[in-house]
Amino acid sequence: MKVRAHVIYEGRVQGVFFRSNTKRYADTMGLTGWVRNLPDGNVEAVFEGEEENVRSAIDWYSERHSPAKVESKTVEILGATGEFVDFSIMYD
Repeated sequence: MKVRAHVIYEGRVQGVFFRSNTKRYADTMGLTGWVRNLPDGNVEAVFEGEEENVRSAIDWYSERHSPAKVESKTVEILGATGEFVDFSIMYD
């Protein structure tokens, strides 16, 4: 089943290649969506794809991405919308 996850990562997540590694992993897992830095120092991401792959991506970034130090994450799981064609890094 396809799902959409909206995630906010808190901690030391900017300036450590978090967005580029997020894109690389999402591409590997066949996910679509986006990732961006927030002004408050957090990172926001939206992942869409097969539920198992989405959940794997959420956990990988918070537990295995060694330069980053994720202190907490907020995850909201929703139904997939299919609005994305790929996974991108958003720049504001």
